[in-house]
Amino acid sequence: MKESKYLKNGLHLHVRNLFPICRSITGKGIRETLDYFEKFNNEFKRLKFKSGEKVFDWEIPEEWEIKDGYFEHIESKKKFANFKINNLHIVGYSEPVNQLMCLKDLKKRIHYSEVNDSYIPYVTSYYKKYWGFCLSKKDFSNLPEGRYKVLINSNFKKGNLELSHALIKGKSRKEILFSSYVCHPSMANNELSGPVVLNALLDYVKNTYPKRKYSYRFLMLPETIGSLAYLSKNIKKLKNNVICGFNLSCVGDERAFSYINTPFKNTLADKAIKAALIGKENVKVYSFLDRGSDERQFCAPRIRLPLVTFSRSKFADYPEYHTSADNLDLVTEKGLKESFKILKSIIDSFENELYPSVNVLGEPQLGKRDLYPQISTVQKRHPASKRMDFLTFSDGETSIFDIANLTNIPLEEIIQEYKIIKRSNLIK
Repeated sequence: MKESKYLKNGLHLHVRNLFPICRSITGKGIRETLDYFEKFNNEFKRLKFKSGEKVFDWEIPEEWEIKDGYFEHIESKKKFANFKINNLHIVGYSEPVNQLMCLKDLKKRIHYSEVNDSYIPYVTSYYKKYWGFCLSKKDFSNLPEGRYKVLINSNFKKGNLELSHALIKGKSRKEILFSSYVCHPSMANNELSGPVVLNALLDYVKNTYPKRKYSYRFLMLPETIGSLAYLSKNIKKLKNNVICGFNLSCVGDERAFSYINTPFKNTLADKAIKAALIGKENVKVYSFLDRGSDERQFCAPRIRLPLVTFSRSKFADYPEYHTSADNLDLVTEKGLKESFKILKSIIDSFENELYPSVNVLGEPQLGKRDLYPQISTVQKRHPASKRMDFLTFSDGETSIFDIANLTNIPLEEIIQEYKIIKRSNLIK
């Protein structure tokens, strides 16, 4: 396998490179982010949706651009909520403002976090005209009395919502879908961890499996409006071809492994992620009632794609979520690589054998194939028990994910057992 330029220097490097960009659901920041990933994986193709275009029940908004923003205390000349210091200081999609205000009126436009006095919150108003600032509660409480010059240098224009998609074709048209969003400003876990791991998976698929059994679709898009836009153009194809899917959100910390089941918990994706997490500590399972990311769109009524959301600490369930504390220290190389490894094991399962089938009738003779110890002793757990349990369910109808869940054997180990047995021509 050729050396991967994308994986060469680790995954956290990509988070660091992309962190300063001010992203939103449209505009320069999202284009820069998509450009960055497309340089590594040129299989991505750009799609554009014009402002005002209808996508199901929604409408593509105008492009938003921002150059500067702050408010300045007239007497002391001290600036607060300076966009050029931290782009979270400006409410996303704020309309332009340039005026003088008293502190009492200005405070009505300032948002702060109730979780921690030092965090700057992330706030947006995409679909209703508004302007505002975000401060830490500590800074908010210490604002000096007096008058302020208030400036947000932003504008709206007719433009495009942009997203990138890639289809890595295999022998089968049946697809495994991976999606993540690229629309949040400087937050590391909630924003950048997902597309960084997604691109690692694309890189893995194309370099590890040049002759693929299945096809793989990868999406990078602005959350909610981007997935709706993509579905509006591709819904028939996706419903016909996607057999398993994963939305990647907040996959870079080390605290937990989490996933949100599909609405009825009965798809191949539900089984796959459960199997991939067997043996992991601190696994948290959420019902679809806890939804909050693009699983809402992919699993919506009359769409119902078999897609789960995979996270480390789930969005909204960790204290740094949607604040300035979701920074480069929260996301780690280890956290990113562990997420990659979990999803990689699912790809390996598809590309080895999704429905393994033993070649003989009755219990196979493992000893003559050197798959079973020649000396029989009394033991609580037989050394070949995993192999025997795997073969017990290898009937050609039970998926490798079901086998892992039925036997409680970690998916990675199930794959290794399959490879060992396959070499003996005992299974297909």
